[in-house]
Amino acid sequence: MSANEGDMKLRVVVMDGEASAAAERNAAKEKLIEYTLDGSVDIKGQPAVKGKSGGWLAGGLILVNQGLATMAFFGVNVNLVLFLTRVVQQSNGDAANNVSKWTGTVYMFSLIGAFLSDSYWGRYKTCAIFQAIFVCGLALLSLSTRLYLLLPVGCGTERTPCAPHSGTEMGIFYIALYMIAFGNGGYQPNIATFGADQFDEEDPAEAHSKVSFFSYFYLALNLGSLFSNTFLSYIQDRGSWVLGFWLSTAAAALALLLFLAGTPRYRHSQPCSNPIGSICQVASAACRNWKSGVSPEAEMILYEGDEKADSSGGKKLLHTKGFRFLDRAALTAMDTDDSACTKPRDQWKLCTVTQVEQVKSILRILPIWLCTILYSVVFTQMASLFVVQGAAMRRTTMLAGFSVPASSMSMFDILTVATTIFLYRRAICPFLARLTGRPTGPTELQRMGLGLVLGAMAMATAGTVEHFRKAAATTANGSDLHIIWQVPQYALIGVSEVMMYVGQLEFFNGEMPDGFKSFGSALCMMSMSLGNYFSDVIVTAVTKATAVQGRPGWIPADLNEGHLNKFYFLLAILSVADFAVYLVFASRYRKIGKVDGRSDDEESYDEEQVAPTTCHA
Repeated sequence: MSANEGDMKLRVVVMDGEASAAAERNAAKEKLIEYTLDGSVDIKGQPAVKGKSGGWLAGGLILVNQGLATMAFFGVNVNLVLFLTRVVQQSNGDAANNVSKWTGTVYMFSLIGAFLSDSYWGRYKTCAIFQAIFVCGLALLSLSTRLYLLLPVGCGTERTPCAPHSGTEMGIFYIALYMIAFGNGGYQPNIATFGADQFDEEDPAEAHSKVSFFSYFYLALNLGSLFSNTFLSYIQDRGSWVLGFWLSTAAAALALLLFLAGTPRYRHSQPCSNPIGSICQVASAACRNWKSGVSPEAEMILYEGDEKADSSGGKKLLHTKGFRFLDRAALTAMDTDDSACTKPRDQWKLCTVTQVEQVKSILRILPIWLCTILYSVVFTQMASLFVVQGAAMRRTTMLAGFSVPASSMSMFDILTVATTIFLYRRAICPFLARLTGRPTGPTELQRMGLGLVLGAMAMATAGTVEHFRKAAATTANGSDLHIIWQVPQYALIGVSEVMMYVGQLEFFNGEMPDGFKSFGSALCMMSMSLGNYFSDVIVTAVTKATAVQGRPGWIPADLNEGHLNKFYFLLAILSVADFAVYLVFASRYRKIGKVDGRSDDEESYDEEQVAPTTCHA
């Protein structure tokens, strides 16, 4: 062998060694990369890397985004009644009804946002698009107010109403107003779920952070509304409507920019198939099999599908007992021939077990959700009758010339919410975890039940305060009882809404199957919407039933002639009855089938069965 041949063989050996070493280094580098376990992806559709995506950096951006967006929304909402009466020249009754309808519409639009998010766009794209609509609506409201509505210049105060407006001017105003409703309504149910997506629920440490996120999310919402209820409310009340609306627009625009700035960092859950279509398919298949004489008791097997994941894009769910009539949708005969098995499946005649279990999970949640509507009726009183009651109390202070605005008492609710969230996560929950031996502390269902009880206590407290306010009545619709006595009822509402609404967000997000997560958040908003509507129904019914034969009724214009305390006590009694019904449904609630190889159908809902997280924030 020549020297040249030896050198060539030596170089080949060296190159092979270097290639092998490079391959080993790449393999070691791959081992160091830790991906999420819940199937989330990055903006490019690649598996999300834990250290480079999600976590509290992305979650923190979403919290700031929520705070700014809430400030922008309530910058319009908090004084909209005053704007309609002083600027648009509507009566008090018409303005109140229009605001109630507008607020309810905001929450109704949440269903559209949830549908688009879960079915087609995904949560990130849905949030970005609806936030852009929200910003455009606020900008149009600011411009139309400046150019068309505040005429003559300087109008819009309590003593200087504005001139009448043309149909075109009012048309532009209402387009802007409902663009705000559409943008905020479509955005709200998705941003909470998208924030939760930033934490891997399969990782115990991140699952703990995910639970804490919902508390901080609600805290951010309340801090944003605090700024609106104080600073923005004050400048608008003094007639600076354009400045207030432009500040809201700037806050919403900044929220959108911050949201877009976090794009490279976010984790994404892929949108699944149309959830409404899936529900309809299960109903259709169950009915068809029922009409054809197929029975779940017959010798049948359930169709599971061939894929590891369900065809809708989510994880498979195990079969559970209950709602047996829906099982017909997934039934297929054991003696089916092989040729039939190879035919394409008609999804309107045969559904997978996962599709059936998704529908079952929604049906199990609905009774719990229905019980939360009456709580929303109680919660709504804080923005309506609490304010009316406060306006009929002594509001003077030690500062000469300054009286406490009745609507500003909601500040005590917001401060109570912030304090409760901090104390609960840092002190109360760890204490209860040690006391009960349950690492997660009280379950979501237990906290929601406590929220119902505290809501009833708030109504009883408000009724007691009203009794003493009326006893200290002096002039028409006035009293010597100071407004500071309203603090306990506002504080009780604050604690109750943390227990109810935070627990509700966690519960629906955890119990809704893949493809229905945003729909779960929309249910929370629908509860508030229906609470607004039912509050109007109850108030109207009580007024008509009590204002007969010349009597002023329970809620007259002059509260000293009425019995507002009886209305509060009525709501307290209804809340207690609602709690009793809630206990029945909560005790019977069963989790959806787990995807890890066994079903929890025989077990009641219990957070001990979920990821072993702790309750520290």
